[in-house]
Amino acid sequence: MKYANILKTAALAGAIAALGVPAAQAAEKLHGSGASFPFPIYSAWFKQFSRDKKVKQEYNSTGARVDYQAKGSGAGIKDLQEGAVDFAGSDAAMDDEEMAVVKEKQGKDVVLLPMTAGEVVLAYNVEGVDALKLPRDLYPKIFSGDIDSWNDPAIAAANEGVELPDEKITVVVRSDSSGTTYVFTGHLSEISADFRDKVGQAKSPNWPDADNFIKAPKNDGVMAQIKQNPGTIGYVEYGYAKLTGHEQVAMLENKAGNFIAPGPESGAAAVASAEFPDARLPSGAPDLRAWIYDPAGAESYPIASMTWLLLYSDYDDEELQVLKDLVGYVLSEDAQGQADSLGYIPLPADVIEQVKEALAFVK
Repeated sequence: MKYANILKTAALAGAIAALGVPAAQAAEKLHGSGASFPFPIYSAWFKQFSRDKKVKQEYNSTGARVDYQAKGSGAGIKDLQEGAVDFAGSDAAMDDEEMAVVKEKQGKDVVLLPMTAGEVVLAYNVEGVDALKLPRDLYPKIFSGDIDSWNDPAIAAANEGVELPDEKITVVVRSDSSGTTYVFTGHLSEISADFRDKVGQAKSPNWPDADNFIKAPKNDGVMAQIKQNPGTIGYVEYGYAKLTGHEQVAMLENKAGNFIAPGPESGAAAVASAEFPDARLPSGAPDLRAWIYDPAGAESYPIASMTWLLLYSDYDDEELQVLKDLVGYVLSEDAQGQADSLGYIPLPADVIEQVKEALAFVK
């Protein structure tokens, strides 16, 4: 048991003793942190696992509770490296160097498990513009600072008949180390060499130093800025727009040249194109890192990604059982079936089988 958990268990035991409750009645509590991209669906799943009577009876007989803090993928990875959490979440998965830090500091390998998938959308706030089309050679220029006016001729040409205001575009980007940013800038770098050279792919890229760029933390922070400020555009996980009732989401031109709105069908078409490498992680688990930076397919939405649960390869017996029970529930038909209503994409059946295979390497 890692040091943080020893302290946690000791403090819990003391509190229980003070209340006169037998220690055997104490339920395990798992702590996680990381990506805000999956937070709405993680919040629902973890609450159900911890509190829903039917779910607890079938999947969580120990009555364990799960707490997850949406701090951003970078913060979650750092917490896992430092042993501050039992698990983490990341839309950027982890690279080999990041996993090596876990091995160095914690003496454990890492297992990466896709849990769900989602679309990164461009939400905007422009009065009277209920539908907006953005060509693939245009929207990277907004985020590299090369297009900064809503009535720019390139935007107007793609939106014939739409009255676009003569005002500056305010671009909202993430202020924290973000897996959503990693996915989004990966897509922009894939389709635009100019964006790749000027900004590039990163969890915390060097955005243009321009007065029309503003920053906000986490997906909900970006969404709040967009909803509150006319003239804005920013990137968020689709669920944040859907669950807040924000309908101004751009249609993006995909690789096939079609303008596609986000949604369950177009998102599933994109995720279906993901291909896992034929490789193994140092833990021995299958390498389930696959990226969908520019999916093919006439109906595919162009920006989609899986999001990963980051687990250690070794746990004590109590934590191990709870984690396996939790993942078992998340992979269940009941849990995956909630994805659409929350703005996410359920994992394909073949991916679920590969996740189950990888879970066996958590011991």
